[in-house]
Amino acid sequence: MVFLIGPCSFSQQEDSTDVKVGLVLSGGGAKGLAHVGALKVIEASGVRIDYIGGTSMGAIVGALYASGYSAHQLDSIFRAVDFNTLIQDELPRSAKTFYEKEGAERYALTLPFDDFKVSFPKGISSGQNVYNLLEQLTAHVSNIHDFEQLPIPFLCIATDVELGVPIVLEHGYLAEAISASGAFPSLFKPLMIEDQLLIDGGVTNNYPIDEILEKGIDVVIGVDVQDDLAERETLTTAPDILLQINNYRTVQDMEKKRQKTDIYIKPDIKDFTVISFDQGAEIIANGETGANEKLGQLRKLARRQKVNSKKRGVTIADSLTIDGYYLRGDTRFSRAYIKGKLRLKELPITTSYEKFHQGISNLVATGNFDQVRHKLIDAPEGKHTLQLNLEDTPNTMFLRAGVHYDDLYKSAALLNLTKKRLVFDDDAFSFDFILGDNIRYNIDYHVDRGFYWTWGVKSRYNKFVEAIQPGNFDIFGESDLSSISRLDLRVQDFTNQVYFQTVIREEFAFGMGVEHKFLRYDTETLTDAEGEEVVFERSNFYGPFGYLKLDTYNKRYFPTKGLFFDGQFNAYLFSNDFTGDFSEFSIAKAKMGFATPIIDKVSFHFTTEGGLVLGSTELNTFNFVFGGFGNEFINNFVPFYGYDFLSFDSNSFVKATFNLDYEFYKENHLNFAANFANADEDIFKDGEWLTSPEFSGYAVGYGLETFLGPMQVKYTWSPETDKALWLFSMGFWF
Repeated sequence: MVFLIGPCSFSQQEDSTDVKVGLVLSGGGAKGLAHVGALKVIEASGVRIDYIGGTSMGAIVGALYASGYSAHQLDSIFRAVDFNTLIQDELPRSAKTFYEKEGAERYALTLPFDDFKVSFPKGISSGQNVYNLLEQLTAHVSNIHDFEQLPIPFLCIATDVELGVPIVLEHGYLAEAISASGAFPSLFKPLMIEDQLLIDGGVTNNYPIDEILEKGIDVVIGVDVQDDLAERETLTTAPDILLQINNYRTVQDMEKKRQKTDIYIKPDIKDFTVISFDQGAEIIANGETGANEKLGQLRKLARRQKVNSKKRGVTIADSLTIDGYYLRGDTRFSRAYIKGKLRLKELPITTSYEKFHQGISNLVATGNFDQVRHKLIDAPEGKHTLQLNLEDTPNTMFLRAGVHYDDLYKSAALLNLTKKRLVFDDDAFSFDFILGDNIRYNIDYHVDRGFYWTWGVKSRYNKFVEAIQPGNFDIFGESDLSSISRLDLRVQDFTNQVYFQTVIREEFAFGMGVEHKFLRYDTETLTDAEGEEVVFERSNFYGPFGYLKLDTYNKRYFPTKGLFFDGQFNAYLFSNDFTGDFSEFSIAKAKMGFATPIIDKVSFHFTTEGGLVLGSTELNTFNFVFGGFGNEFINNFVPFYGYDFLSFDSNSFVKATFNLDYEFYKENHLNFAANFANADEDIFKDGEWLTSPEFSGYAVGYGLETFLGPMQVKYTWSPETDKALWLFSMGFWF
């Protein structure tokens, strides 16, 4: 009887006492997605979590769960995230100014070059996309600055990069805290929080069980997704060995910390790495499997708890109202400039998170800021005050490089020097020097005034040599070419512009200015009486110009959605008139297009363009010249499938191009294109532009997107020429 009384008394005492449960989630990069699967099992078992501590990916998953999301919601969220775009900080193309678009689509490599010394950035990614996502997902608790007041009390670990010590984050702005905890060294830039420079907490404490036990926790559930020490057979590379060395301390610490863990969940994640985000579904499933092995213990624990867990679920905010904003940090840029980039012309404003983050991305895309962090402070009537923390980048000089090959310009290597804040706080100077078969250069200096008019200066020297059939052109004047079937035509262009531009959003620009252009067309195939090369054109031209541009394409080279318009007007009023045929004339031309997805992985891209020479001039130098393919032609050279470069010309034309693109594998494209044109003298006067196309051509091709730019090969033909061509290009066009 005595023996029965003891156990019964203990059971009654145990039943009358609630059990506080803490959850510890380790760091592990992509392997941390296993936490989501484990949480699904823990939640289904009925266990009430009373405190959560996490590091790195464990902090991110743990914070979202602590803020009120259900495990199934987290599963849906993380399955929908494009981690490559998120981690690589790929900004939407629409966030970039026309100047920044050109830079992103021209240079394969950019390095800081201050004091003429090459350095490397603090991280591959600024972490801005990650921060934007976490800020939106935690918007419903943005007013909670004591993490113990969250639906589930929470803490996370970061590392002070200066002192090398762990920092427990229990207060502040939740999105900022977990961004710091997950700032993986070299991948993400460190975050500055309260004068502490913070990086990934996994460097010093990847499993914060002691911090959780200090909260009066009775039972600890731990989910560990850290690597064990590798066997010698797998240590085949230097990175493998470095990772092994880094894991020594972590593995040794876990021997002690595991003993303190009451229910220890160790998912099978040995086949995954910290960057295996593309295998997220499998990792989540393995986390679920690992937790199911402890399901009996979890259910037993749930029965010991006297208070059930609350029903979970959060409605993700998709819009917000901003009634004001203020700046913090060290920035020299004007409020008008910043407000213009944010697209906050009038306040208060109600906008979607997508558009709000677009404005933040606009600031990031300028490259002028080392840190762009924002907080939404609750204001009356459900509104928010935007607190924007900006730190100007200390790097103002950059060295950039690119490589390219195509069938017109041949091989080329690009070196660029960019200097910001050369004269004014918001200016930029860029100098491209292009080496290779055709030496060229580009200079651009501009001052970005945000809402106000931008002004700038451009200078360009461009040249190429192409073997052509001279009978197709009208630029040769009275030269006797009857005995020549092909000649090597050298084209040289030297253009200088002073311009003013205003931008509506980042996609729409209007500008005007004055231009000086020097053109020289000559050949070494023919010689004159003195044995010198024959020159067909060698004139300077002067006059005003204007342009209107709209570009919402999501990609420049393989667009799948968006609109495009580029209209230009040039008037040439003066010339030294080398040929004797000059009189005042103008050129008007426009190109428009749209791209749209049709079915999964298949998109349709249509463009139409036209142009004409206005005036009574007999000068043919500015005729539209057709053939080849490319993205960066000068003056009035127009690509046309089915014909080689510089195959025919006219003073007016209309053209349409239809393109089907199939991205059969990520960044791999198969495409088919057809183009049609009417091109002749003054086709708009007699209605010829409305007749059946005189010229047609077709192309099938393969394209691969690489960090150097697109690699493309095309097989083109035309029924009019009975001739097929292979065309090839590699790298960004410049």
